[in-house]
Amino acid sequence: MCCPGTACSNGLCTPPEPPPGAPELDEHGPEALPRRTPAPAWPPDAKGEEGDFCLRSSDCAAGLCCARHFWSKICKPVLREGQVCTRHRRKGAHGLEIFQRCPCAEGMACRPQRDRGGPDASRLHTCQRH
Repeated sequence: MCCPGTACSNGLCTPPEPPPGAPELDEHGPEALPRRTPAPAWPPDAKGEEGDFCLRSSDCAAGLCCARHFWSKICKPVLREGQVCTRHRRKGAHGLEIFQRCPCAEGMACRPQRDRGGPDASRLHTCQRH
């Protein structure tokens, strides 16, 4: 089962194939270019829904952010109270993730999970009210 915006290909979740007639890059020559996130396919005044490709969070509808999913970026839901979030210790650490999470919703903060025992409990962060 693959996440929105991807398709199953030989047991792996991959970004969708380019549409027929799209220019192909020569991936084997010295001028091979890295793959880029495709531009959104909807009109500029429309906002992307969950799973749609995006370049920035302003491309997505309310309640969604633009986050990396494999090597593309798609609109994903902003995190709500109690959902697991990612707390970045170093500035720019978002660049290391291939499955980015959105930030917590307005009025929430990503904090260590409370009232959970065990040695790994302090490493798990959830969205909590300020």
